[in-house]
Amino acid sequence: MTDKAEAAKRLAAARALELVKPGMKLGLGTGSTAAHFVALLGEKVAQGLQVVGVPTSERTREQAEKLHIPLSTLDETPQLDLTIDGADEFDPQLRLIKGGGAALLREKIVAAASTRMVVVTDRSKQVAMLGKFPLPVEVDRFGLESTRLHVIAAGKAHGCSGEVKLRRTADDHVLVTDGGHAILDCFFGALPDADGLALALNVIPGVVEHGLFIGLAKAVIVADEAGVEVIGDLA
Repeated sequence: MTDKAEAAKRLAAARALELVKPGMKLGLGTGSTAAHFVALLGEKVAQGLQVVGVPTSERTREQAEKLHIPLSTLDETPQLDLTIDGADEFDPQLRLIKGGGAALLREKIVAAASTRMVVVTDRSKQVAMLGKFPLPVEVDRFGLESTRLHVIAAGKAHGCSGEVKLRRTADDHVLVTDGGHAILDCFFGALPDADGLALALNVIPGVVEHGLFIGLAKAVIVADEAGVEVIGDLA
């Protein structure tokens, strides 16, 4: 990742921090841009800002704990004011692909528990049509091959084709999510019917969740060398 891209991510995260008010219950996203937000939030907490965060992954929880950000769970704090998270892609309708960091299930649960979800990204994540980034699908490890074939069929029924591969770690072990599941990465390319595909994936028994976030993001804060742009409504 270039220094310019990291600077843009931090700029977007800093703009998102302006939305945080004392006493808020916050969803803390996962990924490189969300990590910038958590780092900046930690600085504000050190200065006296009182908030409570619900992390979307063990990785984010560990970062927040090191920064002494007070944390809760959705069982203790089931309704959140605001979630700040990143995205692997977003389109003009503010539909997202998420899951590159393998946290999509918890990210979607936290986003759905929030009054507002605001996404922070750099400009490279903006696309005219979703699908440039492989679509992650979190699946139960029982019956993996059967589930994979169902996912392929759902893709074909909605105008998509391409490899559907089990995600592995750098040392070639099957990646296991924080929830104990596996991830199928769908190299479908452009998704001409993202809404329909999302519904089709929802009804496959082995699918725990998928990386299409539709109707959840209220706004995207996107940054590049020219500055920050807000797409959607931050209110």
